[in-house]
Amino acid sequence: MSFGGPQWPQEPQQQGQQGYGQQPGYGYPPPQGQGQGQGQQPGYGYPQPHQPQQQPNPFPGAQGSTDTPDWGALADASASRGRRKRLLLIAGGVLATVAVGAIVATAVVSTNKKNDEAKNPVPTGTVSPTGTPTPEPTFSSVAPPPPPNPKDYISDPKKDKAPLSAEGLFPGKKMSMNGRAYKKGATSATTNCVAVTQGGLGSVLKRNGCERVLRATYVKDGVAITVGVAVFPSEAAAQKAKDQATGGVAPLTGAGVGDFCHATVCLRRSNAIGRYAYFTQAGFANGKKVTKADEPVFQASDDLGTFAFNQIYARGRAQASAAAADSGE
Repeated sequence: MSFGGPQWPQEPQQQGQQGYGQQPGYGYPPPQGQGQGQGQQPGYGYPQPHQPQQQPNPFPGAQGSTDTPDWGALADASASRGRRKRLLLIAGGVLATVAVGAIVATAVVSTNKKNDEAKNPVPTGTVSPTGTPTPEPTFSSVAPPPPPNPKDYISDPKKDKAPLSAEGLFPGKKMSMNGRAYKKGATSATTNCVAVTQGGLGSVLKRNGCERVLRATYVKDGVAITVGVAVFPSEAAAQKAKDQATGGVAPLTGAGVGDFCHATVCLRRSNAIGRYAYFTQAGFANGKKVTKADEPVFQASDDLGTFAFNQIYARGRAQASAAAADSGE
């Protein structure tokens, strides 16, 4: 395989004439001291003497005879060309490394520049006719206040300013709780808290500053329940009234509901939320005594107590929503 260097030359051909009818010998030279006479044909196997012709040197500048090239000179020339080739490859590699380094350096500088711009942004905004950038709108870093808590509005009389009535607190002609429907009977409202109580509840309400009592009666399947909501000047007063409760709210008759829970045993319960305490009295409309086994009475008491709680809390939620809407205007 050639690598671009000179091709190895062929040996110069021997020129001469052979005798007529003679075959060439086997390449052995004639014995020393034996000559051939004039006109004598060469002997068997000996070639006719001749003079080699001069051939031009295929490698100008090479030392040596014209018949054999100077192999040392050729090897030196080939090595010199190999060294030049390696130097060119090394130089090209260095240039490529420098070029890659320049690209990486440029990328690093560009990245650092972007980081600097991110840390120190140039002011943006529209430009006024005078060429001065106008400031962008700013926003307060103070978080907006949380929405009003409905319980705050049913605990503080200064906030609890919505109209309050028996029909507003116990609306409609019936009440449903989890699919159980109760027909509404009579309703009432009074500021004489003691007058609408039984047992010792009147004195408890009065001692804690009761301002009014709102009542409503509901019936379902022979069970009658009166729920009374007492309003106090503070949450603490309502909580005390609930804790000290004894006796019960007086049953409210009328609107199709007869007298009940007189001279018999009924179920009385009490609870409070905000500045409101609420009480229930449940029993049979026919005056039957209530026992622990009478599940419908306990269920009716639970339903009316939950209904009273929900109505009071809905009052606070409505006032809180109205306050939030007013502050947003």
